[in-house]
Amino acid sequence: MSNGAPISVLWPDPSPEPVDDDTLIARYGRAGQPHLRMNFVTSVDGAVSLDGYSAGLSGAPDKRVFGLLRMLCDALLVAAGTLRHEGYRAIRLDERRRAWRRSHGLTEYPTLVVVSGSLDLDPAQAAFADAPVRPVVLTRRDATAPPGLTRVADLVRHGEDRVDLVAGLADLRRRGLGQLLCEGGPHLFGALTAADLVDEVCLSIAPLLAGAGPGRITAGAPSPARHLPLRHVLRADDGTLLLRHARH
Repeated sequence: MSNGAPISVLWPDPSPEPVDDDTLIARYGRAGQPHLRMNFVTSVDGAVSLDGYSAGLSGAPDKRVFGLLRMLCDALLVAAGTLRHEGYRAIRLDERRRAWRRSHGLTEYPTLVVVSGSLDLDPAQAAFADAPVRPVVLTRRDATAPPGLTRVADLVRHGEDRVDLVAGLADLRRRGLGQLLCEGGPHLFGALTAADLVDEVCLSIAPLLAGAGPGRITAGAPSPARHLPLRHVLRADDGTLLLRHARH
C-alpha cells in the first residue's frame, strides 16, 4: 500500500517523521469486540460540508485515513440521505487492500449497510447495482420497498415508527459484521449517540474556516453527554489534524 500524503504523530509519542501505512493501521486497528467507529471531516469552525458536500473539506491526508478505515471494517454504515446526496458508488478497494483483508481472514470487500426508514432508494444507484458484495438495508418493519430493491439488497427490518438501531446493529453482528464504520450523516450520528452505540469517533479537522451556514457533524434530538477519551493526534503536512477518540 502506498504511504500517500505525509502524516506524523503529535500525541502520544510525538515524532516529526512521517508514518507508513502499517503504522497507521496499528494506530487505528480493529477492535477485539463488536465496535462502531464514526468517521467525519469538519472545518476548524465545525462545518460538516463546504459548498454542500463533505468532499470540499477532505484533502489527501483525510482521504488516506478514509481509505484505511474502509479497509479495516466489516461493514460500512451510511444513512440513505447521505448515500443519495454524496452520490455513493460501489464500495471497492484496490488489490493491495484486498490482499491485506484476505491475509487477515476478511472478505475482500466490506459490506455496505444503508439505514433508511422510508426506503426512498434507487436500486439502479451504483452503490447497489455495482456492489461487489450484496448490500444490506436496515429499515422499519412496514416500510414499502421500491421495485427492484430486493433484487440488489437484503432488507433487515427492525422498529415500528423508526429504525431500531440497537436491534439492527445486533442483527448485523449476528451476520458476522462486528466491526462497523459509519460515515454519517449527522442525523444518523445523533441517533447512534442517543442510543449509546458509538464506541469511537475519528475526526479530521481541515485547516479551513467555512463560515456560517453548514450544519454540525451531529444532528437530531438532544441526548446526554458521554465521555470519549482522546487516543491519538496525528498531523498532516497541509495542517490537517486527525483525531481518534474511543472508549477503549
